[in-house]
Amino acid sequence: MEGEQPHKVLKYSFTKMGRGKANIKVKVRNLITGAITVKSYLSGNSVEPVVIEKKSMQYLYSDGDILYLMDPVSFEQIEMDKKIVGSDIDYLVEGELVWVQFWGEVVLGVELPPSVVLEVVETGPGEKGNSATSILKPATMGSGVVIQVPAFIKEGEKLKINTQSGEYVCRAN
Repeated sequence: MEGEQPHKVLKYSFTKMGRGKANIKVKVRNLITGAITVKSYLSGNSVEPVVIEKKSMQYLYSDGDILYLMDPVSFEQIEMDKKIVGSDIDYLVEGELVWVQFWGEVVLGVELPPSVVLEVVETGPGEKGNSATSILKPATMGSGVVIQVPAFIKEGEKLKINTQSGEYVCRAN
């Protein structure tokens, strides 16, 4: 792909019409610039796989547009621009471990765990008698993300949130 920059496949489709060659369309994100493009290939074409290293690091804090992470073994710290992380910032929890992706020395982003525990900092009052229904209300979590939660959830509760869908999973102990 252009400029030897790494890309991540977001969507893939394969079509074969009649006697012609099959056509493969991929929607990809440039892991350096964040640009999303659609590429078409004829079957039989190939692309070079990208070698991405993952390193477990502890998320320390953010200051302005910079995130600070630390290797828990060597205590080496790195800085990462918030733009690299994008909306995943909503699921980073201070003090927790996260996988940081590297392409050589270039930081590409983070790989979130399947779920995280966040505290509810603001939500409407719970309604008595509605605990068995599926009535949802918005709740602002400690990271600033707003999710839909059941009506019985109160401020100060810790909730398990699915990082892929951004949905409430359950109360956390």
